[in-house]
This record gives sequence, C-alpha cells and structure tokens, in this order.
Amino acid sequence: MVNDLIFPDILLYLLDMVGVIACAVAGTLLAQHKGFDIAGCILVSMANAVGGGTLRDIALDRHPLFWMTDLNYLIVITVTSLILQIFFHLYHKIDRALKLFDAIGLAAFSVIGFKVALNQDMAPLIAILMGVWTAVIGGLMRDIICHEIPLLLQREIYITASIAGSVTYLVLDSLGVNPGLNEFIMLGIIFWVRILALRFDWHLPSIRLVD
Repeated sequence: MVNDLIFPDILLYLLDMVGVIACAVAGTLLAQHKGFDIAGCILVSMANAVGGGTLRDIALDRHPLFWMTDLNYLIVITVTSLILQIFFHLYHKIDRALKLFDAIGLAAFSVIGFKVALNQDMAPLIAILMGVWTAVIGGLMRDIICHEIPLLLQREIYITASIAGSVTYLVLDSLGVNPGLNEFIMLGIIFWVRILALRFDWHLPSIRLVD
C-alpha cells in the first residue's frame, strides 16, 4: 500500500516548491547575515534548496537531476533570494526566522524524499533515510559554506523529527489510513516536532563517560 500514488502530481510539485522557497529563504538569511554578496547569497540558497535532493537522486540513480529538467527550481530560488536580499532589513531576529523556515523545509523535503524512495520501490528503512537525506543535506551544506556549526550536529531535534514523521506514516499506512491524509499528517508531525523542540528547548542527550 505504501507504493500507491499518495498525492496528485501537482500537489507534490507544489509541496516541493514550498520546501525550495523555505530553504532558499533560510539560506539567504544566513548568507546575508554573514555578509555574502548577491551571487554568494544565491549560491548558498541553491545549495540549501536543492543540495539534498540532488544527492538523493544520485544515490537512487534518478537521472537527469530534477532541477536540470525543470528550470523553475533555479528561477524560484534566484527570485526568492533576490527579493529577500532587498528586504533583508525587515528581518530583525535572524535566528528565529532562520529556524522557522528551516523547519518548513525540513518537513516538506522529508515528505518528498520519503515518497520518492518509496516510488523507487526502496525498502521502508531506505525511504526513511532518503527522507532524512533530502531534508538535512542542503542545510548541512549551507552551514558549512557559511562557517556555522550545522544545526543537526548541535543536539537539536532535527533528524529525529524527520524520522518520527516517516515512522508515523508507515504505522498509519499499515492501519489503512488514506495515503493523502497520511502524508499531511507526516508533514504536520515533522514541522510541529521541530517547532515544539525550539519552543521548549528540547535537545537530544549526549553520552559522556565519567572518569
């Protein structure tokens, strides 16, 4: 059942664009805050928005790459970055804005990556990993370029949120929940787990050996 068509193609495409815009915003916010020039901000936003999906498709041997056959991705990223650079002064709380848009991108790209892997007849565990990969690799590239410690390495509830959404999808799917509704539930769980973790300062524990 997990291999059934989950969303109509147009809704999947729109969901993908939501993630692209959110990640382009997050990438541009950080790059602009770091003092990058116009081209640098666009480059960081592109790495953030399509980096994870690109490596996912390479791993799954899906060719040609999605943004090479649909230039709307690059156009949307570029326009979003340019608009945000013009109005950057309106974002007084860079950290809060960055994490909000990062959460939107995390949720949207987790669903997209998870669904792509299932449609490639991958095992559920691989689908979960591809959801995580799609969602976090772009942000990892963004933070490395901007000389930041990546969010996913800061004991943040980040990868955990993506996994929680994917596992919930698989459980509900086994119970016969409508696939379309199931994906919306997955999207909501990932987003709200991430937002609540930020709101209440939830962190994963670290293991330290006592001398």
